[in-house]
Amino acid sequence: MAVMLAVQAQPAPVSVAKKPAAAMPGVTSALEQRDIRAQLAPRRYTTLAAEIGAKVQRLPVVEGGAFRQGQLLVQFDCSLQQAQLNKAQAGVDATEKTWRANQRLAELNSVGKIELDTSQAEWNKARADAAASRSLLGKCQITAPYAGRIAEQKIREQQYAQPGQALLDILDDSVLELEFLVPSRWLSWLHQGTAFEVRIDETGKTYPAKVQRLAARVDPVSQSIKVNAAIHGKFPELIAGMSGQVLMAPSQ
Repeated sequence: MAVMLAVQAQPAPVSVAKKPAAAMPGVTSALEQRDIRAQLAPRRYTTLAAEIGAKVQRLPVVEGGAFRQGQLLVQFDCSLQQAQLNKAQAGVDATEKTWRANQRLAELNSVGKIELDTSQAEWNKARADAAASRSLLGKCQITAPYAGRIAEQKIREQQYAQPGQALLDILDDSVLELEFLVPSRWLSWLHQGTAFEVRIDETGKTYPAKVQRLAARVDPVSQSIKVNAAIHGKFPELIAGMSGQVLMAPSQ
């Protein structure tokens, strides 16, 4: 005889729907969770190169030293260029005398027009040669285009420099800038002039900073935007290349 067993049905487990992470308080995007890092960079920097081939006679400012705008940074030995200018100037004087003498003779009908024009052309040519030599001599000194510091000396005194050879790396450290990425959603409150702080690793101190400008577009992949800021104030211990953590949050 068949025996029937009654099996009591078990209630189905109740599934509890979890809230999406974005809706939970305190949960932010990956970019907001990690540290926002930035590096100090000079506002302006460049490499000064030789425009002529000559021996470096003097480097008045040492590596790491500060300089003023217009201050001499490189002095070449240009005795050859000076001699060429002297020769060109002598040619100017000689051809000018010839042309003026022919002018007086032309007034007396003692010289032809072709000879007069030729002497004037020779004088003009000599003046052009002198101007070229004077311009070349002007390249024997390199002065600072702006105030700043010598970041690196790529040549030493008494070395011969070739045209186009890099001589000095210089930078303007009057304002130190920061560049970093933030979530694009911060654009609802982040703007030019927004104040924040940055903690520099090398000094262990916190410094005030302000946003200078925002990038022209948002990166659609990372949903981030580049921010350019600057340290607000002068702090002698800060130098280009230092890095630190940007202390900025939407609650500001």
